[in-house]
Formats: sequence, C-alpha cells, structure tokens
Amino acid sequence: MNMLISGVTTNKEGKKQAYVRFEDGVCFAEGTIPDCKIIKQNGFSDEEISQLEDYIKANLTSLKKEAAKINPIK
Repeated sequence: MNMLISGVTTNKEGKKQAYVRFEDGVCFAEGTIPDCKIIKQNGFSDEEISQLEDYIKANLTSLKKEAAKINPIK
C-alpha cells in the first residue's frame, strides 16, 4: 500500500487541511487531516476504511508535520 500526503491547503471555510491518499494498485482512498475522515474511496470495504481512518488518527501528529514540509509550488 502506498500513501501520499499533500501540502497544507485552506478549505472553503478557511481552515487549514491536507489530504492523505492510500493506493494499492487497484483501490484508493482519500482522506483529510486534521478531520481524519475518508472523503473519497473506491474498492475498499467499510472495515478497511475504518482501519485507514484509525491509522490517520493514530499518526495525525506525524502526518501534519510531513504535510507542513511539502512545498506545493515544487
């Protein structure tokens, strides 16, 4: 499974957020931090989505740090 993290963006409400995407070659799921919710997915079961959300919650601090390091202009 591959995980990609976006840089920090500002959503429509003015809150800072970043995206986390999980891919396994067939399935994908995209979630947001700090909300820790999967917002798009294809191919994962409900149980797998719950596990991915739990992973995001458990690793939120490190995911935020990684997102803050990403320069969206590059």
